[in-house]
Amino acid sequence: MKPTKRLLKIIIPIIAIVCIIIFTPWKVVGLWMTPLPDRVQEQVNVAVDQGLDGIIVYVDGGGHAPELYTAGWKDRAHKMPADPHALFKIASISKLYISAAVAKMVCNKILSLDRTLADYFPELAERIENADQITLRMMLQHRSGIPDYIDSPNLPWSNLPADANRFLQLILDKGADFKPDSRYQYSNTNYLLIGNIIDKVLGYSHREYIKKEILNPLKLTHTYGLLSEVHLNEVMSGHYIGYDGDLKTQNYVSPGGSMVATASDVGIFLRALNDGSLLNSKEQAIYSTIYKYEHTGLLPGYSSIARYYKDIDRVVIQFVNTSGGDSWTISEMVYNRIVRMLRKQSKK
Repeated sequence: MKPTKRLLKIIIPIIAIVCIIIFTPWKVVGLWMTPLPDRVQEQVNVAVDQGLDGIIVYVDGGGHAPELYTAGWKDRAHKMPADPHALFKIASISKLYISAAVAKMVCNKILSLDRTLADYFPELAERIENADQITLRMMLQHRSGIPDYIDSPNLPWSNLPADANRFLQLILDKGADFKPDSRYQYSNTNYLLIGNIIDKVLGYSHREYIKKEILNPLKLTHTYGLLSEVHLNEVMSGHYIGYDGDLKTQNYVSPGGSMVATASDVGIFLRALNDGSLLNSKEQAIYSTIYKYEHTGLLPGYSSIARYYKDIDRVVIQFVNTSGGDSWTISEMVYNRIVRMLRKQSKK
């Protein structure tokens, strides 16, 4: 063996150990190694101890009435404790509502999954590559190849546009990321365009359609299409690690990311989406081919998780008003530990 190879065999493990020591978020490791507590509230309290500003958890199902758990702050600056009924920016969880609306419209022959973006918006044929090949189905499934405006270095996070089409301008005349339907790549631009398509076909806002066809039948009176529709004092404050200001006032208007709701309302919606009580059998069959039944959400200052677990018949919603740093990793770990606790409890 050559000396250089012998040396590398010694050096590489040392480098690996040093990297682990330097870069491993040890508080995350500590949380992972901690035994599961007996109650959900105990785990929620631990989340705040790990640096999350505030947290709301909603658990429904398994033969039990819905339960809400909170810890930390709704508004840290004014010392207002976390409120289980506070409104929250649910970010990309909004895409579930848009997909459900599309399933209804396709069933009623208002939309066609096989029509192309160029069919709906001929003016975009020369400005979005492959617009004549990208179908509504591909956009719903994130298989369009259209770039995500979130990735644009010109996106002004400090002064978000009041017009959603300003987001669209960031990707016009850009090359496609891949050929249509050749692979999956999440892109918020897809749902911005879907929202615009619904608006054009209906002649009114997709948000009004969602309210009429989804929110009202489920009696969801604490779900809104835009932040501007609510009183800000009802909204949970949002914080980004390393930034002192409150991000609550940032009004993100792009379809598929703009909705505001309580944890209870999201939980009721998610159960209805999963148990078949929201969509009829034909609509459900369409939905099952176009999108998933769970989602996460992330905006500056806000992260959320909404999932249904069939094996234990539980809907678990988690809202955390902290982003940046290790907050997402901690949020996911707290959420997964809660689900493990619920599974453990269901076996008793």
